[in-house]
Amino acid sequence: MPPLTLGACIVAALAVGGAAIAQSYPVKPVRIIVPFAPGGGTDIIGRAIAPRLSEALGQQVIIDNRPGAGTIIGAELAARAAPDGYTMFMGINGTMAINPSMYKKLPYDPVKDFAPVGMLGVGPNVLVVHPSLPARSVKDLIALAKAHPGKLSYASSGTGGAPHLAGELLKSMGHIDMTHIPYKGAGPATIDLLAGHVQVMFAGLGAAIPHIRANKVRGLAVASAKRSVTIPELPAIAETLPGFEASTWFALFVPTGTPKDVVTRLHSEVGKVMARKDVHQQLIAQGYETTAGTPEQLAAQIKQDITRWAGVIRGAGIQPE
Repeated sequence: MPPLTLGACIVAALAVGGAAIAQSYPVKPVRIIVPFAPGGGTDIIGRAIAPRLSEALGQQVIIDNRPGAGTIIGAELAARAAPDGYTMFMGINGTMAINPSMYKKLPYDPVKDFAPVGMLGVGPNVLVVHPSLPARSVKDLIALAKAHPGKLSYASSGTGGAPHLAGELLKSMGHIDMTHIPYKGAGPATIDLLAGHVQVMFAGLGAAIPHIRANKVRGLAVASAKRSVTIPELPAIAETLPGFEASTWFALFVPTGTPKDVVTRLHSEVGKVMARKDVHQQLIAQGYETTAGTPEQLAAQIKQDITRWAGVIRGAGIQPE
């Protein structure tokens, strides 16, 4: 047998080293960076999976909340972390697909700086109106807005957020004009909707359901591609406007360069956690739906969403910051 060249020896050593890393991983705690303060939807999902993932990996999985700057602080920290499998990032479509069009300069690239691990779940937004509004369906709302262009106002949790862009998508696809009223968070926006100071809002399903059940707001439809199992009596907006979708998705990522075998292990274990009945029921009760998919499918989703939301942002005339 001819002697191995230096290059072949290096390749062989790297292959053996990679296999050794995968077999021994993890040997210390793993953190999941959540780019929001405790209590929000992203944090809820992270804390639902962390203890189960700890059991599967045999090491503690810690939630590391790093809120601020529209999720940019947490995303930058994760992107710059060592690519060794000990730092994961809980990303949402706002971070990975909307921010690239909302900011002229980002300290991270959602495609180049992150390797997808897998999708975790979807938080459907729901289109709600004040009960005084004579609209009981999406079709009614569109007709009302066309009859009174610019007179209806819709609240959002802030300019450039998912609820704002959902409203702009509705305006575009429904060919209507409504006035956007941005608030500093979903809480203040909801308070003004309940008081009747604004008429329309896209809200997180989990937060909106108690108000819908109490008849304090009227739910018209969910913004997910199909009806939600949490509140199946509400149609999807897509049943009136085919192709409409404006949900918030949640997914796990690691820094680019993380060993492929480690990514594969994480994807496998996360998939098992999300398939658990107790996890599914826990998230459904709070308005979130579990989902699945390969890292390749998640990567394709991000590229598709970047293009889609860039079009909505341009069409609405929203200027990058």
